[in-house]
Amino acid sequence: MKPVVEIREYRPAQDYEACRRAWTESGWVDGAKNEEAFRLFTESARSVVGTVGGSAECLVNVHPATLRYLDGDIRLACVTGVTTSRVVRRQGLAGRVTARALAEEALAGTPVAALGVFEQGFYNRLGFGNGPYETWCTLDPAQLEIQRAPRIPVRLTSADWEAVHGNRLRRRLWHGAASILSGELTRADMLWNEKAFGLGYRDDDGVLTYHIWCSAEKPRRGPYTVDWMAFRSREEFHELMALIHSLADQIHSLEIHEPPGLQIQDLLRQPFKGRRMTEASPHVQRMSSSAYWQLRILDLPQALTATHLPGDAVRFNLELSDPIEAMLPPDSRWRGVAGSYVVTLGPESGVKPGTDAALATLRASVNAFSRAWLGVRSATALSWTDTLDAPPGLLRALDRVLCLPAPASDWDY
Repeated sequence: MKPVVEIREYRPAQDYEACRRAWTESGWVDGAKNEEAFRLFTESARSVVGTVGGSAECLVNVHPATLRYLDGDIRLACVTGVTTSRVVRRQGLAGRVTARALAEEALAGTPVAALGVFEQGFYNRLGFGNGPYETWCTLDPAQLEIQRAPRIPVRLTSADWEAVHGNRLRRRLWHGAASILSGELTRADMLWNEKAFGLGYRDDDGVLTYHIWCSAEKPRRGPYTVDWMAFRSREEFHELMALIHSLADQIHSLEIHEPPGLQIQDLLRQPFKGRRMTEASPHVQRMSSSAYWQLRILDLPQALTATHLPGDAVRFNLELSDPIEAMLPPDSRWRGVAGSYVVTLGPESGVKPGTDAALATLRASVNAFSRAWLGVRSATALSWTDTLDAPPGLLRALDRVLCLPAPASDWDY
């Protein structure tokens, strides 16, 4: 007899041990080593489980967040974890549990969702499309061209999680930036690696104003990883880079996620020579890029009402498809965002159901339309590589009105 499969909310007292086992089997936790971090991570999220025979075998975590869109903030559902135990791999359970979690977020009024991917393709079936390429720079701190000495920083530990989280929320925000609201998630991130450490600066009132948080798998010589930076101004950024430079006497390599809108290569001495000289070394110097996160619109009217674009407005018909409907149960009150709409994009954007025979028509998947809306790629480019099609004149108009800064998440999830 087939075991009963149920999808429901996470119940800590009933599901904790089974979900921790699934995380251990997936390699995300190491026995009891990361137990406190796992507890904080899970309990600070809206979590949904898939049970098989009464045992939780799949866990999906969603953290409330905000998404910076130009100069405003939009509610964002960050899917921070999708974990499946060994006994239900390739059974379709993870997709159905994730779809349930997204439906709950949409019904709660969250207009956009995002997640990190283990591989391209799986979450596309749920309506997600690729975010932009983001760049990591692995460098020798000694090669930084920094013409200043840093002041002595304060040492930060996991006990400072509230100050660190507050500083992350107050950081310089760029178009596309995610800010996860739960401080417990930052606390969990700080506990995850026992060799991690932070350095930063406080103002005269003792408020943490800018800092870095680093992981050090090999503390003696590196590599080190800057897990995140928080700063607001040119001066603060330069002092943090001077602080990284000050580690060069001992550390041979350090990886940094390039801050939004900046190019770390501008600050490096002979970056191409360094790459050639270290290409076979454990301390290789290099740049690498990847589109490692995806997004999708959950509520089209809400997302577009919050969209304020410079320039003349563009009106068009939108024929939108959404693959998530196939992953939802028949009784789900949210069926995705597929439909026929009349859309306005401009200083005051909006959408209404229906079709206007006088307007040109854009046909797109929610995956591709979400990417165009955020400015990941132009509508014309997406018409070449994704599921999006429109007459040339409409594509040109969309390219103009959606000419946005390159989005950057600036918060790993």
